[in-house]
Amino acid sequence: MDRQQEFVLRTLEERDIRFIRLWFTDVLGFLKSVAIAPAELEGAFSEGIGFDGSAIEGFARVYESDMLAKPDPSTFQILPWRSENPGAARMFCDILMPDGSPSHADPRWVLKRTLARAADMGFTFYTHPEVEFFLFKERPDEDGGEPTPVDAGGYFDHTPHSAGHDFRRNAIMMLESMGISVEFSHHEGAPGQQEIDLRYADALTTADNIMTFRLVMKEVALEQGIWASFMPKPFTQHPGSGMHTHMSLFEGDRNAFYEPGAEYQLSKVGRSFIGGLLRHAAEITAVCNQWVNSYKRLWGGVEAIAGMGGEAPSYICWGHNNRSALVRVPMYKPSKGNSSRIEFRSLDSACNPYLAFAMILSAGLKGIEEGYELPPGAEDDVWALTSAERRAMGIDPLPQSLDEAVHAMERSELAAETLGEHVFDFFLRNKRAEWQEYRRQVTAYERGRYLPIL
Repeated sequence: MDRQQEFVLRTLEERDIRFIRLWFTDVLGFLKSVAIAPAELEGAFSEGIGFDGSAIEGFARVYESDMLAKPDPSTFQILPWRSENPGAARMFCDILMPDGSPSHADPRWVLKRTLARAADMGFTFYTHPEVEFFLFKERPDEDGGEPTPVDAGGYFDHTPHSAGHDFRRNAIMMLESMGISVEFSHHEGAPGQQEIDLRYADALTTADNIMTFRLVMKEVALEQGIWASFMPKPFTQHPGSGMHTHMSLFEGDRNAFYEPGAEYQLSKVGRSFIGGLLRHAAEITAVCNQWVNSYKRLWGGVEAIAGMGGEAPSYICWGHNNRSALVRVPMYKPSKGNSSRIEFRSLDSACNPYLAFAMILSAGLKGIEEGYELPPGAEDDVWALTSAERRAMGIDPLPQSLDEAVHAMERSELAAETLGEHVFDFFLRNKRAEWQEYRRQVTAYERGRYLPIL
């Protein structure tokens, strides 16, 4: 038994922890959990806990259903919303086949495999997400009625004793107690909309942290009698919720994106990484923006109206301080070469972070391996340009619907190689079914517009 496992077992005894929740994520990014007693943990560390994989979205067919959940002791944390004695703790798991080999259906394994490829090239992948979400006064009804936000605030608004202010304070305290460091928090642009930015960490830790983050936000909201949602675009008239993610590659302690004296201090590695993101952007969009509603955020909101600007990118381009670009190179800080980074702006906060980070990293590494040239940056507001101006600049649109994104993904060798055959096939089948279900719905918009006149 290694030191981390011994630490977990000792902590369980010292803190009177009676319930250990083993967490893992299905292919669509939903958190799964099974609770075990402390007496079962040594066996779980050595052999894993068996479960029926055919009952989990995308994991296995019925005739190959036996799987094992093996806890990762480095992810052990006590659950602060279960602080009464006896307490509860959690660990993320790696999913194994009965012979002990990794399950190719496990999103965590998909990311670990891609990170191993980066490591073989000498790189460690770091990410820093800015997570946006909404708070509503009550749980939205399933009939599709418009929810009521907890406040009428706007960007950076501070209203004394507001629900959002108290919520963020309690949520951050809970995150910090679980070892998840928060860098910033504030009210976002829409009523009831919040943003909490997590501190830089390696991509696997960040993905685990995002899964924890989403649960913590919902737990804190329920304690306050409100409801948290990561739906990309709940309101027609307000901006949606994204997860702009800053990222960089390090070679040991050296930032591989930093080159003194280069334009924007951005190295050839950094430029080729961006080139990979741009060239493969359409192919990875179905994973980064995996819901029908995601494309209302990218294309259907106030931010997409020409001349108004906004935060959701619709076009495949990069820029320096251009917030309409898909990839942004933030301002360089002369005293902090290791802070050189890029920002990828299309991600939803409702994505599967393991698969999304794997696809983003794989596209960037492909750019480095193939030596992709970086096209000229776009410093104009891309939404304000005409279609002809964008075409002349070589700026293509992102997929405009889940259907378009799925078609781009199913033709992608990069996506198939990154996700592996099992996850690739299941994900596409599931998303095609979601699109077909959505396409057959008759909406309130159609009834309101056409019933009176037709």
